[in-house]
Amino acid sequence: MEWSTACLDWCERIVSRRSLLPSPLFADEGEEALRVFKSLRIVDAPGKPTFGEACEEWVFDFVRAIFGAYDAASGQRLIREFFLLISKKNSKSTIAAGIMVTALVRNWRFSAQLLILAPTLEIANNAFEPARDMILEDEDLSVLMHIQEHTRTITHRTTKAVLKVVAADTDTVGGKKAGFIFVDELWIFGKRPKADAMLREATGGLVSRPEGFVIWASTQSDEAPAGVFKTKLDYFRGVRDGRIHDPASLPLIYEYPEAMIEAQAYLDPANFYITNPNMGRSVFQNWLVDELQKVINATGGELQVFLSKHLNVEIGLRLAQDRWAGADHWPGAADETLTLNDLLTRSEVVVGGVDGGGLDDLMGLGLIGRCRETRDWLSWSRAWAHDDVLQRRQDIATQLREFQADGDLVICDDPLQPIREAADILEQVHAAGLFPEKYGIGLDPFGIAALIDELAVRKIEGDLLSSIRQGSALSPASWGLEIKLKNRTFRHGGRRMMSWCVGNAKAQVRGGAVLITKESAGRAKIDPLVALFNAAMLMSRNPESRGLSVYASRGALVL
Repeated sequence: MEWSTACLDWCERIVSRRSLLPSPLFADEGEEALRVFKSLRIVDAPGKPTFGEACEEWVFDFVRAIFGAYDAASGQRLIREFFLLISKKNSKSTIAAGIMVTALVRNWRFSAQLLILAPTLEIANNAFEPARDMILEDEDLSVLMHIQEHTRTITHRTTKAVLKVVAADTDTVGGKKAGFIFVDELWIFGKRPKADAMLREATGGLVSRPEGFVIWASTQSDEAPAGVFKTKLDYFRGVRDGRIHDPASLPLIYEYPEAMIEAQAYLDPANFYITNPNMGRSVFQNWLVDELQKVINATGGELQVFLSKHLNVEIGLRLAQDRWAGADHWPGAADETLTLNDLLTRSEVVVGGVDGGGLDDLMGLGLIGRCRETRDWLSWSRAWAHDDVLQRRQDIATQLREFQADGDLVICDDPLQPIREAADILEQVHAAGLFPEKYGIGLDPFGIAALIDELAVRKIEGDLLSSIRQGSALSPASWGLEIKLKNRTFRHGGRRMMSWCVGNAKAQVRGGAVLITKESAGRAKIDPLVALFNAAMLMSRNPESRGLSVYASRGALVL
């Protein structure tokens, strides 16, 4: 058989309310499972309707796709991974319970293990309680199944197969051999540094159970996607868009097309249905409108949380209402080939900026070079973090580990390592003759005494160092970079760390100045961007080159 799980015209389909899923590979299998699913009752809904009476067609399409991927003749499921991204209040946990009870009924393997894995006890109960109630409301199932509430398990009395609902924050998942797995709220797992290893352990049983499946389900993250959630989201988007050919993986992603994101069409109530396919059943437009009005002018992140959770809008550079204006143009200025060595080779003059921090903060270094051919500004950044930050700021530990893996962040156990390594890079620029005669390194005047001492040992001192006033005094750098980003005369390496920092920057207008602050974003988040602003303040003075760089003749030295 040849088939594809891509949905190349999803933008048109989602707006016109058409199905985003292909027909099931084995229609009879899909319909048999759907018959079981439709008979289950939703006890906490008015009138205790069955799924067949209460659900929209998208739910039935999803069930058909999952169970209709099973080839009974070979005992193998040809599509084994499914990904559901849907807005909050669209009955995701209840649907998960129904799917897994259906799998428990349809399963033929004796002593099989089925698993609903949730990140917290509350979310686990949100899936177990509907599953329990579905069984108790059905005379046949209540005889066939044995429920143990204290362990959140349901056992098939004939096959001895067990459906267990596990909260990852209280229960262990090691050693489980589940063949059918539903992972709920993957975005929360994405914030946990060791989640990927845990999920690999939990899904390891699929290797020897070819009839099994794993369903990854989530709402959008209330911060920029990270960790295992970002990995899965990017992968399944690639499958949907046809960039990744993987017929064994099937995405069902309810999100706005890029053009609607650009136009902020998600703020129009007429478009709320796009990420809320259960509109009118478990979620209602009037309620969403009322909730949006409560947070539309909020400045503490409430709007971003509403948009991510209830409209599935990914938090990124362009989402924040009070974002730095340069964030809109940051992605378009990326040049992924731009490395440190490339910057040094192409530049006629280079300036640097440093923004220091404490033990639970970052230290950022930014270089800006002026291209000798185009006079465009070329930038490169690096950051350092003390290992204390991984404990003190566990909410961003996953992101920091990812930036470390990218090579853009160094996590240090030696408190002097950031100072030495930053000085090494600045010394390399100085030895190449790329700094101007004066004002080549812009420093935040607070917390950089150790760096000044280290640079002095290397004979980098005097007029070469410049104290850069912070706060509203950085407005010229902010405005200047906004314009250069828009007209593409500023280039950066397209690195995840800097995109994250740019997305965290909040702009506050005070009088005639713009203050870029980390008040709303929290600490340890925008320091590399501030370092870049420090460098921009110096480059905006149009420094003169000291002459031909040694890199023009011998090339760059790799660090």
